[in-house]
Amino acid sequence: MAWVDLDLDACLCFSPGWLVLTNVRLLASTPDGDDWQAWSLSPELSLRQHDHAGVGALELFGANERLAVWRYTLSRNVSALRLVDLFATCRDRGELHSAATDNVCPDCKAPLEADAEECPYCSRELQTPPSTWTLLRLWRFAHPYRLQLLAGFVLTLLSMAATLVPPYLTMPLMDNILIPFQNGKPIDVSLATRYLSGLLGAAVVAWGLGWAKTYILALVSERIGADLRTTTYEHLLKLSLEYFGGKRTGDLMARIGSESDRICVFLSLHLLDFATDVLMICMTSAILFSINPWLALVTLLPLPFIAWMIHIVRDRLRTGFEKIDRVWSEVTNVLADTIPGIRVVKAFAQERREAERFREANRHNLAVNDRLNKTWSLFSPTVSLLTETGLLVVWAFGIWLVSRSEITVGVLTAFLAYIGRFYTRLDSMSRIVSVTQKAAAGAKRIFDILDHVSSVPEVAHPVRLNDVRGGIELREVGFRYGNRAVARGVNLAIRPGEMVGLVGHSGSGKSTLVNLICRFYDVSEGAILLDGVDIRQLAIADFRRNIGLVLQEPFLFFGTVADNIAYGKPGASREEIVAAARAAHAHEFILRLPQGYDSLVGERGQGLSGGERQRISIARALLIDPKILILDEATSSVDTETEKEIQKALDNLVRGRTTIAIAHRLSTLRQADRLVVLDRGQVVEVGPHDELMALQGAYYRLYQAQLRHQDVLADEGEAS
Repeated sequence: MAWVDLDLDACLCFSPGWLVLTNVRLLASTPDGDDWQAWSLSPELSLRQHDHAGVGALELFGANERLAVWRYTLSRNVSALRLVDLFATCRDRGELHSAATDNVCPDCKAPLEADAEECPYCSRELQTPPSTWTLLRLWRFAHPYRLQLLAGFVLTLLSMAATLVPPYLTMPLMDNILIPFQNGKPIDVSLATRYLSGLLGAAVVAWGLGWAKTYILALVSERIGADLRTTTYEHLLKLSLEYFGGKRTGDLMARIGSESDRICVFLSLHLLDFATDVLMICMTSAILFSINPWLALVTLLPLPFIAWMIHIVRDRLRTGFEKIDRVWSEVTNVLADTIPGIRVVKAFAQERREAERFREANRHNLAVNDRLNKTWSLFSPTVSLLTETGLLVVWAFGIWLVSRSEITVGVLTAFLAYIGRFYTRLDSMSRIVSVTQKAAAGAKRIFDILDHVSSVPEVAHPVRLNDVRGGIELREVGFRYGNRAVARGVNLAIRPGEMVGLVGHSGSGKSTLVNLICRFYDVSEGAILLDGVDIRQLAIADFRRNIGLVLQEPFLFFGTVADNIAYGKPGASREEIVAAARAAHAHEFILRLPQGYDSLVGERGQGLSGGERQRISIARALLIDPKILILDEATSSVDTETEKEIQKALDNLVRGRTTIAIAHRLSTLRQADRLVVLDRGQVVEVGPHDELMALQGAYYRLYQAQLRHQDVLADEGEAS
């Protein structure tokens, strides 16, 4: 029914093994793989799963004791969860009544119900192929410009009508002027002048109308493209961190940038050309039938063959262009990784490796394009061949009709002029299949973003907190990241103005709690309250304005020092900015910069040291005067002297505010009112430093381990 290919032994060393569930037994291989253990399924058996810090465990319990335990890395977690679920089903039912061998998930091989469309254990985002109908969804962006679009459409009709006049005038020009002249009659100058004036006037009118409609539609398409980019970016900013955790920067940049540009070009040029082509073909067909129905029917002979080819090629082009878009995002991903991390690339002398990675991505992009071009390169010449053949057939049939005196040479000349326009438009319309499928693939990738619903939704009718005191309460808080439980049953009450330190081993859940309190993620279980109100009932922006966040690795934007300090309060005066910098002990080093507060810090603050960036981030938090302060290991990556400067700034920052601090060095949390000790996503101890030391529990062991580590470092320093 299910199985897990175990990869760890009891000592957490890599070792292969198997845990297999049938409809009557649970079997496990021994570490050496030579023997198997088996347990018959019975009501007193239970199988439990838990995980911590990248290691999962499955425990089998009998009526009064634990019978066995198996460990694995979290790469096997989906299989483990599936096995636990099916174990309970088999045990309770006696067997699993599903078509396990006939209907299984193609990815994880889990048995599915007969009518199931998606695996409940490894449900994933389906890569649905793009549809041309996706382009119709762009109407929501075109609707505000409907009047301009209507004007462009009317101008298109008028310009089309003007372009159809010249071929019609060639009939009397041939029959009444040129052919009589060849037969010995003199040219009627006034009549010829009228015909030529008509041709010139039609050309000038067509030019003017064509310029006007192209200009109007180009302006509209640019605005539609700008609205599309803005809307997509604004929606992207509203999505939770969970969405960004599964996406690459280069891919998102390509979607908002190149995909929207492609759609804009399609709307401004190709869609207009397509509409013009359709109108031209319809109007030309009507004129041809009015001149000679039989000759018109011969002209339309290639149409069914071209339509059949378009139908065959369209699906291949649509899926192919979407694949090209995804492969191209791999190229931009390499750039997005390498350029910001160029210092690391050079520090480890990995220029050749990154060049090879880019070359490989480019090679993959080239291969995918080559496969699609094989299809497209055959399609276009075939359409051209059909149109040329059709033109030849019209010539032959027209000459036969002239020989029978059923049409005049002027009629045949006009017919050929119209046919030239007809087949040119037909060839152009067939070529637009390519750009249409490209635009459809791009629109699908953009609407994938717009259709994504944030896992941290905005409440429809938010509660307003006019006077935030800063009291925070966590009630039975639990959180799962994907299939991994990282917090379970956390209860904690933080009084307004109290400073609480979060301590614990790496992976114990400290940063997770901070992310939940900031509502970067929503809790899976329980609730977090601010001054007695569930934070999910508050407007996200209003709630976060009351939080000041100082991270371990401060992020500075490209711009001036003053702009970075005032990021949370763009309208701050220079006096407020300087006051915040003074409180953060940053004023002195800022004045030593070439342009002081107007100095550019470079991308991500590369022009400043780590301690200077940290103090600017503290000034940024001070400026918004938050009621709640989050310090996420703000001093862990700096030297001792810089830490003292930062600590002075933090003393000013925490005064009178509810503070939650995570510190790498436990000694920096002595001023905290209480310490919260976390282990495996649960609170195990709470209390002041001295009280926890007296208990000699988890905190005591952490503190002693850190002291021993510091002693070892000191001994190594003396030895060196």
